[in-house]
Amino acid sequence: MKIICHHIYELNKGLRDLVLYTADIQKLSEVEKKLQTRKIDYEVQILKDKNFNVFFGEKRCVDVIRSFGGKLLNEYTNEQDFILGIMLGYSRAKQCERYLERIGFNKNYDLSAGDNVVRFG
Repeated sequence: MKIICHHIYELNKGLRDLVLYTADIQKLSEVEKKLQTRKIDYEVQILKDKNFNVFFGEKRCVDVIRSFGGKLLNEYTNEQDFILGIMLGYSRAKQCERYLERIGFNKNYDLSAGDNVVRFG
């Protein structure tokens, strides 16, 4: 529970707008109680392996997660995966790289195309 307390601390200090926390299902009621006591908006996803994910933080960020329709992380579209990574504060450059890999973007650049023109193969 130290980890979730640290996440709540970071949220309260404005270091994060959204947190994703994964734990054993037996801890769910304790986690919900902590979030409810602090009036922190959250969304729970029960996983198939006796664990759960809880997204918590700013209401508008949690609402974006809700708008994904209750899908599990591995069911997110490429765009939803990108949005989540950005909201969780992951490196924007690495999220762009991950997105491009997921969509199969061809990285063969034709740099001989001109001064300020880059063609993609």
